[in-house]
Amino acid sequence: MDIGTRYAGPGRVVVAPAGDLDLAGVPAFDRAFAAVLERPGLVAVEVDLGAVEFVDSTGVAALLRAAAEAVGRGATLRATRPRPVVARVLRITAVDVLLGLPGGAGDDTSNAGHGWRRLR
Repeated sequence: MDIGTRYAGPGRVVVAPAGDLDLAGVPAFDRAFAAVLERPGLVAVEVDLGAVEFVDSTGVAALLRAAAEAVGRGATLRATRPRPVVARVLRITAVDVLLGLPGGAGDDTSNAGHGWRRLR
């Protein structure tokens, strides 16, 4: 997994992983994200998922951990541009909204079955 980072304005950084965000790729993502969190004045992190081809449960956990660490340091984290297969995994694990992704087609609380509720 390759991880690129770029400055996106005062206090804003884009982290752009490329490849598979899975058991093998997560350590590189974690290291890159930890370095980003050390930047002074950080207020927002965008995780550009456009080049992520696959995400498994360890990748989902890494994204959630990154979001929690960002919030713990007073910053926000938002995921952007996921490929359809990645977006689907984030949607069915119910973390899409936690990462700032818009809901998919038919994503309406009224469509949730009895006993189910949305995490919003």
